[in-house]
Amino acid sequence: MQVLRSYARPSSVALSLWLLLLLLLLMSSIVEGAIGVTTNRTSALEEARLQRENMVRKYLKRLKKEEGALKLVGGRGDYEGNVEIFHAGKWGAICDDEWDASEAEVVCRQLGFPGPVRPTHTGYFGRAKRKFWMDNLYCGGKEQELGDCHFDGWGTNDCEASEAAGVICKQHDEDEDSRSTPKPVPVEALVPKVRLEERLEVRLVGGRADGEGRVEVRVIGKDGAGRWGSVCGDGWGLLEGNVVCRELGLGYANNAVQTDFFSEIELPAVLLSGTECYGNESSLADCLHAGPVGMDGPDARCSERRGHVAAVTCVPAMADLVFDHVEMEQSLHLEDRLMYLLQCAMEENCVASQAYEIQRDNPNWHLETRRLLKFTARVVNTGTADFRPHIPKHLWEWHLCHMHYHSMEVFATFDVIDAGGRRVAEGHKASFCLEDNQCLPGIEPRYACANYGDQGISVNCSDIYRHNIDCQWVDISELDFGEYQFKVSINPEFKVPEMSFDNNAARCRLLYTPTYARVYDCVLGRP
Repeated sequence: MQVLRSYARPSSVALSLWLLLLLLLLMSSIVEGAIGVTTNRTSALEEARLQRENMVRKYLKRLKKEEGALKLVGGRGDYEGNVEIFHAGKWGAICDDEWDASEAEVVCRQLGFPGPVRPTHTGYFGRAKRKFWMDNLYCGGKEQELGDCHFDGWGTNDCEASEAAGVICKQHDEDEDSRSTPKPVPVEALVPKVRLEERLEVRLVGGRADGEGRVEVRVIGKDGAGRWGSVCGDGWGLLEGNVVCRELGLGYANNAVQTDFFSEIELPAVLLSGTECYGNESSLADCLHAGPVGMDGPDARCSERRGHVAAVTCVPAMADLVFDHVEMEQSLHLEDRLMYLLQCAMEENCVASQAYEIQRDNPNWHLETRRLLKFTARVVNTGTADFRPHIPKHLWEWHLCHMHYHSMEVFATFDVIDAGGRRVAEGHKASFCLEDNQCLPGIEPRYACANYGDQGISVNCSDIYRHNIDCQWVDISELDFGEYQFKVSINPEFKVPEMSFDNNAARCRLLYTPTYARVYDCVLGRP
């Protein structure tokens, strides 16, 4: 569904802020004129100009409370943090479903920064403290404001506080900053994340069974063991939970949460914060953390003082999805299709942003064609447990194009990447219905999409989305002919637990010519 951005009429507060800006600009001009009579007229004028630019930028970013304004909260500076947007007179959070580099590009541009370093997920800068205004954002990356992107509707979401979306933006040029008044840098911003040199002991406490509880750690040093302490919940997710379960010999993380649910007494001090794991580490100490920790040192920095700690639930059996790249290689082909036949797909954001511009500007848009790169996506569950959606059944979404409910908001992403590593064709963030389309001999299919049935993928069964289904494509109408990389990722946001995420993506070479396209030399890897 395409959501049109509404613009609020300027309020008396907004008008007062603009008058204040004009007054500041006038005062800075007078100062600039006065400085001009000094001997160092050129350098003084430059200094005044830079101060004026910084002043204007500051007020535009921090004092402008208009419809669609953005701010970053919880970071170490104004260049990073969880994203909040102003709507209907209130600030609200943004959910990290479908949140990636395209959305981060729009946010950083709107805030006046040169560009993004990376998007962040799972409450990287702390849990959301306000209502979620936006969910399932879909930006092309060229929008002027985040409110111009497609999303589910203001306030429509199925997100928890731990799903706050954030960004880290590139800072302005150091040369420019050095000519203006320097801004103090927080001490925390100067400390990079490190692997601990000390040995850590890990345990789960407060759980109802051996495989669940709040994560506690302590340092084992030459002089013995230190105090037990909690782990800050900032950025805690399935990757970190998998490391803890593996280290304790408890299998795989079924759920990794940021909560004090497993606490009946006062929590111990936080000893670890900023924990960031790849997922294949053998111990929590091998992950990155926001600085070293001593046996009885000071508490680690955390976005919240109380109740925001890491917890995990471990299980002995787990699903493991593998993408069938051979099926994709054999089925991939080009198709030119009239936009008249794509109306349903356009309602579900299955085409590039240029198609919507054609629809808006060209009265005969339905006679235009789009070039689609179509292929079959076959996903096999090779694990030891069924793969089930994490969204409750009553929150599944009805899709008009496919005529059934989708239980996964972002099950697959399709991206065309150039030699410079830039995404040059907008990969559709596909939501899926999960069912057993094909099983090995002797395996009875258990899941089906029809009639609001239970959804999932059984062990040794496959879910198949064939190339003739709407939205099973990438719109490459504006793509130049040549060689690229084509990447298909399954469960790319790590929202549903698996044994390993290292076989969830296929990265292939793509040859695109005026008459045909083919993919080859595919390699399995991580999304």
